Amino acid sequence: MTAFTLTSLLNNTFADFVPNEHLHTEVHQKDELREVYNSIVQKSKDAPLYMLDRTGAAQDYAVRLKEDARELQKAINSMVSDYSTSILDQKIASSDDENYVLAKYIGSAESSNDTSFNISIEKLASGQINEGISVPNNEYALEPGAYSFDLKINDTDYEFQFNVSSADTNVNILNRISRLLDRSNVGLKSSVVNDSPDTSYIRIEGTNTGKTVNGKPAFVISDDNTSRKSGAVASYGLNNLTHEASNALFSINGSPHQSYSNTFTVNRTFELTLKQPTEDRTINIGLKADLDAMTYNINHLAGAYNDFIKKAAEATNNYNGSHKIMRELNRMSLHYSRAFDSFGLNVQNDGTIAIDDEQLNKYISGSESENNLDPLQEFINSLVDKSEEIAIDPMKYTNQKLVCYKKPGVNFANPYMTSMYTGMLFNSYC
Repeated sequence: MTAFTLTSLLNNTFADFVPNEHLHTEVHQKDELREVYNSIVQKSKDAPLYMLDRTGAAQDYAVRLKEDARELQKAINSMVSDYSTSILDQKIASSDDENYVLAKYIGSAESSNDTSFNISIEKLASGQINEGISVPNNEYALEPGAYSFDLKINDTDYEFQFNVSSADTNVNILNRISRLLDRSNVGLKSSVVNDSPDTSYIRIEGTNTGKTVNGKPAFVISDDNTSRKSGAVASYGLNNLTHEASNALFSINGSPHQSYSNTFTVNRTFELTLKQPTEDRTINIGLKADLDAMTYNINHLAGAYNDFIKKAAEATNNYNGSHKIMRELNRMSLHYSRAFDSFGLNVQNDGTIAIDDEQLNKYISGSESENNLDPLQEFINSLVDKSEEIAIDPMKYTNQKLVCYKKPGVNFANPYMTSMYTGMLFNSYC
């Protein structure tokens, strides 16, 4: 099996368990990957020899546990900034209305709480749109043969080729061209629009927003000098530009600004994402009060933990195997339950955490709250360690039979065995 085929199979498997929005946003440094690898090698060196459960159910279970643990890690990491490793003292951005503007704080600990401003949105940034010619679905515009067309985008040229048979109607060819563009991953998304029961046209949109520097179209499609038969561009209007790429237009405290993207930073303090024009109103962006920020972070943490507990329980029930992971998680939460009770965090029978907001607010606003929240920080640290442990070796929670222990102190690392014990760690987005 080639490496390309193996990678494709793994990606198709992981796509069932991982939200698409995380595939391109997770970045690792070399030293982080090296640390993970070294942990895996060390674990394989000292781990006993097991007879692993190789059933499809066990594989699905291991992958689900691993990915759910990584989601929990990312949820915790999203609440940690460069200036502190504790989520209990993070500043939180606030937006009057998140239907119009999403705000994220990216500043330092020294930023004051009076860095608020007002923003009004006139227009969102958009990409170029080409809408083709409406053609009858079941008629034939192209003769059989091998066709091609050229695409110029971001100063890069591509050629797309496709075949047309005598049985291919217009709608068949439009869908084929649309799939070609969608799967190419060159910065375009395409669809076939049925504008009536009997006619359709192709819609091609650039994923990059904002005007080009030279004012030219963001992408151009032609078949004037292509290598195969021409005619597809003219027959279906592939280069029919109907909407030019445009910048976002907005005002901050009355001062006009524009941006190539709908996501940008302000004063290196806030990252804003524009959602829709505000018309005649303004949206206030600022920082939550320290008490509100702490309450928000604790609720966010509890929500992420509860979501992980529920997913782990569901996966375990579907697998109908070992309940080891649920026992470990329950022991961990019960260990802190007495300390949690004092500030409004109640551990439930299923291991999830319910929050009494009134009691929590009253507690953390008290003079001794800083020291008394230490058990919560310890729980967070334990949670990070446990999620890393699960992500490194989810196979330990499957039904596996112990064969023998290794002789202590005389074992050698066997890096070729790592994937067996790590639940297929190495995939193309990890």
